[in-house]
Amino acid sequence: MNVPLWVAVPVVVLTALATGADVRTRRVPNILTGPALLLGIGAHLALGGTSGALGALAGAVVAGLLLFPGWFSGWMGAGDVKLMAAVGAWLAFPLSVYAALAALVAGGVISLVVAARHGILVQSLRGALLLIPGVLAGGARTGTPPHSGFRFPFALAILAGSMFALWRAT
Repeated sequence: MNVPLWVAVPVVVLTALATGADVRTRRVPNILTGPALLLGIGAHLALGGTSGALGALAGAVVAGLLLFPGWFSGWMGAGDVKLMAAVGAWLAFPLSVYAALAALVAGGVISLVVAARHGILVQSLRGALLLIPGVLAGGARTGTPPHSGFRFPFALAILAGSMFALWRAT
């Protein structure tokens, strides 16, 4: 699978801009994600026809859905989910799945580094262990998830996951 430049360049630019905004403001602006999502589907429609647009739409939906539980649980913002959906539209299905899963892994690694840097790694791991009974019970959500209060710009993890997907496709 080879990713054309008309896909790779917008993904790199989009994730870099979103990461810059997220680092500065802790927000991923809708003015960035909305047009990027529509342009990704439109570009695939123009260059790949209906099947290209359907692949882009599937990529957006699947990538966004993979991050949706993180937003629902309060672990990330809605802008992160929308950014992942926009990236998914550009990468299309199935490459968008690799990007989303790699972003989740990168987010886990970054969270460990942040926790260690702030001296709360043990507390954070203990909190994560408290989530296991709910997950084993079918994902039942009981109250708010335990968290340390430290947050990081998740767009950085989406940038890393997207670069991994682009690298994997070459």
